[in-house]
Amino acid sequence: MAATIVLFAPLIGALIAGFGHRVIGDKGAQVVTTALLFLAAALSWSIFLGLEHPETIHIMEWVQSGSLSVDWSIRLDRLTAIMLIVVTTVSSLVHLYSMGYMAHDDHFGDASYRPRFFAYLSFFTFTMLMLVTSDNLLQMFFGWEGVGVASYLLIGFYYKKPSANAAAIKAFVVNRVGDFGFALGIFGLFYMTDSIRLDDVFAAAPALAETNIHFLWTEWNAANLLAFLLFVGAMGKSAQLILHTWLPDAMEGPTPVSALIHAATMVTAGVFLVCRMSPLMEYAPEATAFITVLGATTAFFAATVGLVQNDIKRVIAYSTCSQLGYMFVAAGVGVYSVAMFHLFTHAFFKAMLFLGAGSVIHGMHHEQDMRNYGNLRKKMPITFWAMMIGTLAITGVGIPLTHFGFSGFLSKDAIIESAYAGTQGGYAFWLLVIAALFTSFYSWRLMFMTFYGKARGDKHTHDHAHESPLTMTIPLGALAVGSIAAGMIWYGSFFGDHHQVSHFFGIETHETEDAGHGEAAAPLVVDHGEEADDADHDTAMADPDHAPVVAAHHGEAPQGAIFMAPDNHVMDDAHHAPKWVKVSPFVAMLIGFVTAFWFYIVNPSLPKRLAATFPFVYQFLLNKWYFDEIYDAIFVKPAFAIGRFLWKRGDGQTIDGFLNGVAMGIVPWVTKQAGRAQSGYVFTYAFAMILGIVALVSLMLLNGGSH
Repeated sequence: MAATIVLFAPLIGALIAGFGHRVIGDKGAQVVTTALLFLAAALSWSIFLGLEHPETIHIMEWVQSGSLSVDWSIRLDRLTAIMLIVVTTVSSLVHLYSMGYMAHDDHFGDASYRPRFFAYLSFFTFTMLMLVTSDNLLQMFFGWEGVGVASYLLIGFYYKKPSANAAAIKAFVVNRVGDFGFALGIFGLFYMTDSIRLDDVFAAAPALAETNIHFLWTEWNAANLLAFLLFVGAMGKSAQLILHTWLPDAMEGPTPVSALIHAATMVTAGVFLVCRMSPLMEYAPEATAFITVLGATTAFFAATVGLVQNDIKRVIAYSTCSQLGYMFVAAGVGVYSVAMFHLFTHAFFKAMLFLGAGSVIHGMHHEQDMRNYGNLRKKMPITFWAMMIGTLAITGVGIPLTHFGFSGFLSKDAIIESAYAGTQGGYAFWLLVIAALFTSFYSWRLMFMTFYGKARGDKHTHDHAHESPLTMTIPLGALAVGSIAAGMIWYGSFFGDHHQVSHFFGIETHETEDAGHGEAAAPLVVDHGEEADDADHDTAMADPDHAPVVAAHHGEAPQGAIFMAPDNHVMDDAHHAPKWVKVSPFVAMLIGFVTAFWFYIVNPSLPKRLAATFPFVYQFLLNKWYFDEIYDAIFVKPAFAIGRFLWKRGDGQTIDGFLNGVAMGIVPWVTKQAGRAQSGYVFTYAFAMILGIVALVSLMLLNGGSH
């Protein structure tokens, strides 16, 4: 019952605010949506803290079509419970924060837009909850697309700004590319297993690893291909390199939107998907290797770009992109619990950093350029300390070789240790350590440019800078608690010894191991011998009713919210990583802090001189590795050129020209000729009738003769 209320409370709030605000008023819509989110958050925490056994809650029958049978159900396990508290906690605080932030928003002259904004926020939350509670891939895809629609509405909320509309369209289009891959993955799984229920897919995973599938004119290993296609969807939603370009532009929405998208909802969906599909990922080593490499590259890329950005929200946006790369590396090397650990802790400090940035922007009358800040810590003490805690968390401040520190210290270090164990100290490990150094630098750069040094920019704006109201500072305080304590409290559950993690996630223990992957996921019997009839095999491949692997009648899905194969010892190896590996992120953090202190406190003229000395490097980073320019040249301009050609040549000259030719030339000529036949003489009409009768009789005679 509690889980059902958690799921539907935001939807009810969205409907009331969206359609009933004329009855309950502007303030009423804000209060109702916020109260329902706090109710959902309270129930989510009770579920998370009291969850003992996973369960499935049936809502209704949904889709029945041939062999496809899909119910709308809530899959309630540890993975779902983690996402419930992340989504509802951050969303409820964002709702409360928005009541203060949007109170004096000057982008609209009327007062009716606020209920619309709160309705969008609640709808966004509902679609994300729909995604994380899904028991089948169709339900997940429904929530996946719902989040996309809601993000489009929120990013483009200031629809009178052309840049906001452009950013919303960009986010929508880029995500459609990823979603196409996700949809292909779902189609492929149904084609191979005749089911899209998660338990059926999970049970079929060992057999998929031993089955080939024909795709794009060649043969692929089914498990690797399908895992990769699902990850393409995750790449779009979680803004990984190649499909990342929409994320920084998402800053065009109001700041609370940025906090909701970046901390709790949309961008974490991809990480959740990979962790949810861990029973398939464990049998797809090539796909997970790709995830690891791309995640590490994204973490490094985004951290380099964050070094030189001047818009306070854009710096934090690239920080999100980088941190998501960390999460994917953890999932890629097979330590899914650590990926979820960082997702969990990141939600607190990233939401706080965004809301803190919003507080600064609010106090500085919507100025976002950090070059126009400076010396604000006395004007905004609560915001300063909140952002200080968020910075200490994201940079990884703690006591090395202990379990005492801010939340980011514990979860980020766990990822770096796992990367070392999973790649034997390879590419991913070193890029994450370098990214940790860069993260420290740009995070402290943000703090020093905003709150220290001399006041820069417009003097009038600085003189009138002020602390934000309680509706905005209370959420900062709540998130500060999570940023400080969440890592220390739940470290053992996410990255403790194997028994502790297994108990927390409900993972079954593998008492016997054989040549396969343990009892939990015994391979299904699939005949690939030479004696198999090729024609029958082709028929089975072509007919989903006779899918090559049918999970519904064979095998058993592994127990637990996540699955780690018996031969996956990465988490245990990470605990035994050398001490220099465990200390390396702390050393990287110190180097970044000292460098930022030197650049922006001791010698503030140094950054400008350095940029002048290395102009190519500076411009390369400032222009985000020129990804937007490259995509503009490869995709956007050719698309516009094709559009112009079809418009001017196709529509203008061909279609309009043909119609105009018919209307202006052929029709008048035919009319003129027909007019000549209207002579007014009876014998002319009689002659025409006789000709018609002769033609009709001749046709009948010819047809009769043919029989």
